[in-house]
Amino acid sequence: MKKIIGWIAVVFLAIQLIPVDRENKPVDVKENFVDIYRTPQDIRTLLKNACYDCHSNETVYPKYAYVAPLSWAVKDHVNQGRQYLNFSEWGTYNKDLRRNAVDKTIQSLQNRTMPLPSYINYHPEANVTRQEIDKLKSYFLAISQ
Repeated sequence: MKKIIGWIAVVFLAIQLIPVDRENKPVDVKENFVDIYRTPQDIRTLLKNACYDCHSNETVYPKYAYVAPLSWAVKDHVNQGRQYLNFSEWGTYNKDLRRNAVDKTIQSLQNRTMPLPSYINYHPEANVTRQEIDKLKSYFLAISQ
């Protein structure tokens, strides 16, 4: 039993040496969603609390994101989130892509599929209320006109 625990410890320590890129690309204000629309502070705060860690180049990695294998899972979630929607690169999206992003964002908020429940467990500030969802929905609809 001691050998098994010893090998598990060795493997755990060894996987810590596998690097994970947690570098954020610089944010260009000409492409950044909140800068393009001069988003009001209350909406900015909601977006930053609930969306920006996975859907922007402004990710703030929590302490647990520095311990493998959790670091791999966090980075994978961030990569996937940025692939679907990256608020920091909004200005590079064409009209159709923006409209689709707005529609899917509203749908995800209404269905409570975003933010992910697992994210909310560790980031309670991301748990948007029904009133906040309505506020975000109204904002997204207004900018998409």
